[in-house]
Amino acid sequence: MKLFRWLFAAATVAALANAFRVAMFVVPADKEQGDIFRIFFYHFPSAMMTFLFFFISFVASIVYLVKRRSNPAGALKADALALAAAEMGVAFCTVVLITGPLWARPVWGIWWTWDERLTSTLVLYLIYIAYLLLRRFAAGPQMRTLAAVMAIFGYVDVPIVYMSTRWWRTQHPSPVFFGGENAGIDPSMMPAVWWNLAAWLAWGILIMSWRYAAEHRLQAAEQREALKALEV
Repeated sequence: MKLFRWLFAAATVAALANAFRVAMFVVPADKEQGDIFRIFFYHFPSAMMTFLFFFISFVASIVYLVKRRSNPAGALKADALALAAAEMGVAFCTVVLITGPLWARPVWGIWWTWDERLTSTLVLYLIYIAYLLLRRFAAGPQMRTLAAVMAIFGYVDVPIVYMSTRWWRTQHPSPVFFGGENAGIDPSMMPAVWWNLAAWLAWGILIMSWRYAAEHRLQAAEQREALKALEV
């Protein structure tokens, strides 16, 4: 198992390196935006990973609430996964909120505009930051229950973020996939999209698995301490 983890880590680093090579040196520059468009190859995959890891946290939080009485051990594993996935979602959402303005400034002429897509993304980020702060500064089963409810509530904003460019007229461009007649990018740029999606997914899974293992060990240590306290 340990060997597999190290092999997976090595494969992830190789995939990230190749994704960078394809995005920076293989695919052509955009006809209208030039090389600044290459930020897209990090902005878009980070947005997709944000949605994915918040979804994992959402599902794991539901599992925790369902199992917290009938299967406490399984519930704790779900709680550890919910936390690890939420942390990865916040990390990727941070990249989205940094790369977006960096791309917007030369293209739109402004760093930020309070349109529906950008505002709903910021709200999503703040909800999960609050979730992590709750996990950091509170403790006990009540905290885990409240955190699970917050993660489920926070995920409601994900479909709002995704659908915002369809429901409202926003500054943000149309979706890359399934966005309608004028949506999408040139096929010559798709290799960089797919490589970065695959590489950052692998990286997210790798870091999430490490955080899950660390959190589960912490839970086990807390349980041992609680049992010792009861024995005294």
